[in-house]
Amino acid sequence: MSARKDWLIAAALALFIAAPVAHAQVGKSQGVVDANTAPEADLAKMPHMDAAKAKALVGIRPFKSITDLNTFLIGQGLKQDEAMDFYQKAFIHINLNTATRDEILLVPGAGPRMTREFAEYRPWKSWAQFDKEIGKYVGAGATAKLAQYCFIPIKLNTATDEDFLTIPGVGPRMVREFKEYRPWKSWEQFDKEIGKYVNAKEVARLKRYLTIE
Repeated sequence: MSARKDWLIAAALALFIAAPVAHAQVGKSQGVVDANTAPEADLAKMPHMDAAKAKALVGIRPFKSITDLNTFLIGQGLKQDEAMDFYQKAFIHINLNTATRDEILLVPGAGPRMTREFAEYRPWKSWAQFDKEIGKYVGAGATAKLAQYCFIPIKLNTATDEDFLTIPGVGPRMVREFKEYRPWKSWEQFDKEIGKYVNAKEVARLKRYLTIE
C-alpha cells in the first residue's frame, strides 16, 4: 500500500513539473510596435504621421496610457479614425486587469463588446486564459490580434527572463537588475534601485508592466 502511495505521489509530481506554465507577459506582437520605444524615423512613416509629428511624439513620451497618446494625436490634428489607423501600427499597451472602457475602445478590433468581455474575466492571469475566453467570441486569429495590444502584469519577484524580455525596450542587462534586487518589497525600492540605471521617466514606463506581490 505504501509503495503504491509513493508511486502515485511521484507520478503527480512528475505531471506537475512537466505541465507548461502560462506566464503573465506582454502580448506577442503581430506587427504592432510600442509607441513609447519605436524609433522616430519609423513613426514618421506610419499612417497620418510625418517627421514633425513624430519628432513631437518622441519629445514628450513616454505616454502613461493609450488615452494620453490619443489626446496627443488629436492635438496634432489627426481625426479619431486617423488615430485608429495609426494604432494598427503603433500603440501603448493596456493592462488587461485595469484598463478603462475608453482605453479598450482604442484597441483596433475591440469595440463595445470587448469592453464587457475584458472586464468580465478579470483577474487575467495568463494568455492561455485569454485565448480560451476571448477565443469563444472571435476565434484564434482575432484573439491573437487583440492580445498584441495588451499586457498581463508581470510579477517582479517571480517572473522569468522570458517574461521580462516581452516588455518593450527591456534587454538582458535590465533583466539582471530586476532579478538582482529580489525580493522587491516596495515601489520606493524599485524607484531607487532601477533609477540608478535609467531616468525617472523610464522607471515609470517600466513600472506599468510590473507588479510587486
